[in-house]
Amino acid sequence: MSGVSFERLSSSGAARRGRLHTDHGTVETPAFMPVGTAATVKGLLNSQLLDLGSEIILSNTNHLNLRPGDERILRLGGLHRFMDWPRAMLTDSGGYQVFSLARLRSLDDEGVSFRSHLDGSSHFLSPERSMEIQANLGADIVMAFDECPALPSTPDQIHAAVDRTILWARRCRDRFTTRRQHAAGHEQVLFAIVQGGLDEPERARCAEALIDLDFPGYAIGGLSVGESKEDMHRLTRFTAPLLPEDRPRYLMGVGFAEDILVAVGAGIDMFDCVLPTRMARHGTLLTFSGRVVLRNARMAEDERPIEEGCACPTCARHTRAYLRHLIMSGEILGMVLCTLHNIHFYQELMRRVRQAIERDRFEEWVEEALPGLSQKRAG
Repeated sequence: MSGVSFERLSSSGAARRGRLHTDHGTVETPAFMPVGTAATVKGLLNSQLLDLGSEIILSNTNHLNLRPGDERILRLGGLHRFMDWPRAMLTDSGGYQVFSLARLRSLDDEGVSFRSHLDGSSHFLSPERSMEIQANLGADIVMAFDECPALPSTPDQIHAAVDRTILWARRCRDRFTTRRQHAAGHEQVLFAIVQGGLDEPERARCAEALIDLDFPGYAIGGLSVGESKEDMHRLTRFTAPLLPEDRPRYLMGVGFAEDILVAVGAGIDMFDCVLPTRMARHGTLLTFSGRVVLRNARMAEDERPIEEGCACPTCARHTRAYLRHLIMSGEILGMVLCTLHNIHFYQELMRRVRQAIERDRFEEWVEEALPGLSQKRAG
């Protein structure tokens, strides 16, 4: 066991090629993390995720706390053993899920009282409790508890949310420390989250305060929550350079390919999003020449694979016509095959991104690739 560390290997403009080392293996960055909210990436076996090249996944603190419970997972050996995942893992803090339950919660400096979306039972989540849950779960990377301000928010509300995010980050650090050993023997590290809504000075204030607390890594939160693309890109480009160059930088919840490319160009190393799995379950597939929407009637007799030249197992064996039949029939196999393709697409996207940075031609590659990666529909 050697712990968690980050090294930069090369750059192309502000884009960074690196490696995140953990006790569960090395993650090549920039990296995309498939989301396994309830200790599973929906529709896939872990062996399939590994075959697709996934080196790190994300699980959700709040969902696992509610069911089956963090103490039970600890008794069963921690989340890696519980779900039989051998590679790196990150758990979010639960803050975003609490943010999304605005009608079911009340919030103050001590923490958040909320009702479970499962059964309506009452719960309280504080920075200390978030750290306790995540320590029990045992992910390699855990996230500080933060307040994500809603959109729209007044300047006073954003200022108060940043104050609380800084306060809670300090309390998370004091409870967890920035590094600790899990009972299973591996090291866990704590990342902080920069908030600030759409306000650049508040983002800068939050980043400065969190850097003073000296975390092993930093995330940008509170984007992809309903703001415009222009605001998302502006704030990513503004915030990323404020963060330490020798620490990993993580943009939370952003998943469209064109947004990832903007963020990589600003210096971001890590991404997560439910988009590829959620879209797959509804029959929307992502390719380097646009989206394939299987529910379109014209797919009913289309004998092509989802994407010509794609190396995923779905494209190697099945036609668009067959996949459309499965999706329209509500067959689980259709969702599985589509998820296989979409996760492969993201891992291949990140592989090409890393290769372009290594060759110091990231911006040129983006210009070539971006027209096909836009949200248009493929032919």
